[in-house]
Amino acid sequence: MDPNRLQTLILLAPGAILAIALHEAMHGYVADRLGDPTARVQGRLTLNPFKHIDLFGTILVPALLYYTGGFLFGWAKPVPVNIFNLRQPKRDMALVAAAGPGANLVLGLCASAMLFALTPLVRADLSERILVTVIQPLVVLFALMLRFNIMLMFFNLIPIPPLDGGRILVGILPHRAALKVAAIEPFGFFLLIGLLIIDRNVPILSGTIFPAADALFRLLLPGYLPQGV
Repeated sequence: MDPNRLQTLILLAPGAILAIALHEAMHGYVADRLGDPTARVQGRLTLNPFKHIDLFGTILVPALLYYTGGFLFGWAKPVPVNIFNLRQPKRDMALVAAAGPGANLVLGLCASAMLFALTPLVRADLSERILVTVIQPLVVLFALMLRFNIMLMFFNLIPIPPLDGGRILVGILPHRAALKVAAIEPFGFFLLIGLLIIDRNVPILSGTIFPAADALFRLLLPGYLPQGV
């Protein structure tokens, strides 16, 4: 096991777990505010990661992909939403879906703010021991948190249900078109896997979604950090 990759995975874990928990909790919180208490009743309006983490989809699959050098992909336990409890189901479901990526954007901005706040310490004349054991790990932790949240946000905005982007699309399309897109949801996971496989040869995602995510990441990254962090 490569010690450097293990260290990176350890520093990535706190930000990734928080990103996933906040993403799911915000779906439930917005649904609750719009009339559906299902997530609240089931105890899902919490940042407790054990309420949201799926052992296979959140931990095992991403860890395996990370160590094999593949695209980091995974999933959490979906927050239950009863669309019939929402006051304006079509519109409100789109708002519920948008809450997850929105939460990741806010968390990414917070991580970026912490990186900028660390700038004086990075450039200060501190001892090598403090830099190596305290400052550098914090910088890497927040940089990884920023990257993970931006990637999670853009990935979830892919317009294929049941991803959030697909549900937002259903919410804004005219009724007939929305029904056709919504009908894709039972097959959405397989379409997504196929899209990721095809993308290795035809840059559908790597030519659109991923460059956009990388551009935002670079914009939010302080100048003292290399772009490839």
